[in-house]
Amino acid sequence: RVTAGRATLVASMTALIPHPQILFDEGYWWVIGMATVALCLDGVDGLLARRTGTTTAFGARFDMELDAFLLLTLSILVWLSSQTGPWVILIGAFRYLFVAAGLLWPTLQVTLPPSQRRKIICVVQGVTLLVCLGPIISSTIASVAAMGALGLLVYSFAIDVQWLLKRANR
Repeated sequence: RVTAGRATLVASMTALIPHPQILFDEGYWWVIGMATVALCLDGVDGLLARRTGTTTAFGARFDMELDAFLLLTLSILVWLSSQTGPWVILIGAFRYLFVAAGLLWPTLQVTLPPSQRRKIICVVQGVTLLVCLGPIISSTIASVAAMGALGLLVYSFAIDVQWLLKRANR
């Protein structure tokens, strides 16, 4: 239920993408506020599910996919804010590119073991994109921060791809 509630927050932010002209300073602060709540609830939903014994494979997958969609939404909004170039969308698109690559190379479809690194880097992506949306942040700082976050993401995916390839070769 918490994840479904988060989904309504993400949907409301996603609805802004076709209407970037309504995003002005106050609009970006609203997005930052909603996304902050969604990111905080991301930490709550898993904890609640574990404490109440209601964890499911579906719930974990729903949570992960919602996180990926939130990052895609935020990265598009950062690009639309003119804080960075269109390359920032790669932060949000990486998960979907990985899934598409798995369709071409089934080795990439194997379920990865849980990883604290992945969780931390996901949080870093979200926080970085929120900082980049801040109207008080210069485009230079936003670009450097987003480039660093993208570098971390590439690093994380490279480790996972390497693990999957080693596993396939065994």
